Amino acid sequence: LLFPVSNLCGKCRPRDTDLLQPSLNFLYWTLHQTTPCSQQRAVAVLLSNVSLLELLQKVLDCTWLWSPPSRPAYLSSEDALLCSGWLLVASLLLYQHRYNTEVHQTLSVDLTEVLNAVIFRNKKPILLLVSIMQFLRAVLRQNFSSSLLVIVGQNTATTGTQPQPSSLQDTALHPLAMQQVFSLLVSLQNLLVHKDLLLSQAVVACLETLMEYLYVKNQDVALHVASQPWHRFLLFTLLSGGQKSFLQPEVLRLMTLFVRYQSRNIISQKEISQIIHEAAEANIAELPEATSYALHLFLSQV
Repeated sequence: LLFPVSNLCGKCRPRDTDLLQPSLNFLYWTLHQTTPCSQQRAVAVLLSNVSLLELLQKVLDCTWLWSPPSRPAYLSSEDALLCSGWLLVASLLLYQHRYNTEVHQTLSVDLTEVLNAVIFRNKKPILLLVSIMQFLRAVLRQNFSSSLLVIVGQNTATTGTQPQPSSLQDTALHPLAMQQVFSLLVSLQNLLVHKDLLLSQAVVACLETLMEYLYVKNQDVALHVASQPWHRFLLFTLLSGGQKSFLQPEVLRLMTLFVRYQSRNIISQKEISQIIHEAAEANIAELPEATSYALHLFLSQV
């Protein structure tokens, strides 16, 4: 089925949302639900389809071309298509890297546009933000070096002004600039305060991947970013109200980050003891899967 569906996608235009959206979803789930052996073949089939990749390029470009003010409060068919496109491209990046699959057609993405989509949000629906963050995680994990992807707009300031001469930090973090890193961090924290479950999971995962990227590029920068005092204010905001609030998955994973990067000014021995105390009092078997997983990561890190 991959052959006819991917060929059908390649013959469509981005405006053919009724046909494209379920088709891209089919391709996405085929990649994720098949066996590892078949997965490698599926990736090869999709990456050899030049017309499909050209269509995906047009879909990604529509993210910046379709006017944000026209977006309704609910997820429109256009936005649903954009979500499917970004998720499929993120998956192709992941599996192309895993299997070192031959690439017949590259995709081009403006890094500044991607970062600004998260930094400024601009009325984008939550699911679209989550999809773009999933893509951002994929390129961060590959250090922006995928053979499937061409990154443009490198080291351009998020304000739209001309880029300044690169500092040593900007050079170390290339293609990101330090200004972009801090703008992205603040925006991710603002999104986390919304306390939307799907958005919170995506934001924390993006923060984890960003910190890993920074640590590989420049350990001093990563430790400096992790120790910023606004992180503690964020924790106070997330912990406001409710019992057993330390056992929220996003809080546990944030705490794990601060322990991992030795941010003693953000998380103290008192908070660590409080989490362990709450975990000891909780019925572990009844905890949600996300909470159990986050608690396991936290205790392992400690």
